[in-house]
Amino acid sequence: MKISLICLDTFQKSVGDYHVHNDVNAVVKNPFEKDSLEFLFYEKNYVDTVQWHLEDIVRDPVINPAEGIELKRRIDKSNQVRTDFVEQIDDYFLALYADIIASSNATLNTESPAWAIDRLSILILKIYHMREETLRTDASVDHIAKCQLKLNILLEQQDDLSNSIDELLVAIESGKKKMKVYRQMKMYNDPAMNPVLYNTKEK
Repeated sequence: MKISLICLDTFQKSVGDYHVHNDVNAVVKNPFEKDSLEFLFYEKNYVDTVQWHLEDIVRDPVINPAEGIELKRRIDKSNQVRTDFVEQIDDYFLALYADIIASSNATLNTESPAWAIDRLSILILKIYHMREETLRTDASVDHIAKCQLKLNILLEQQDDLSNSIDELLVAIESGKKKMKVYRQMKMYNDPAMNPVLYNTKEK
């Protein structure tokens, strides 16, 4: 089974499971085996889905400022968790292709497989919520029509990105592309690297 199909099935299940409760604080059990790729895909997308809704909440124009700050800090932590899951997915592919010898003229891709999968995870969320907009009964006909056009484009992007992910993995398997990963090395959450944090600590 193509990796993109596994991604789509798993991401859509994760998004659907979240919307059973539609609550950023709800606890949902990952239905997949812990050591499976599907488990990682589900965890990754579920974090994305919760963060999608946190981003909506924090933009409430009448939100309590203290609550807004707490939400921003929660989003920062969520971004780190998202990155960690992407890197775990890349670790899976690094191990999978460890014995592949790249050809002498093999090239690098602009992003690793996991970061392309990350884009697909977010795209599934965009599709879900854009489809919701097309189903609203309280919106204008013009709004529905514009959202339908956007949905059509997103669905086309889903097909293109899915195919590109599968093509990249085939190219790595055949030695035409190099499997190489650069870590994100995020600094803002690290108290040893964010000057605001380490300068505050010294005071």
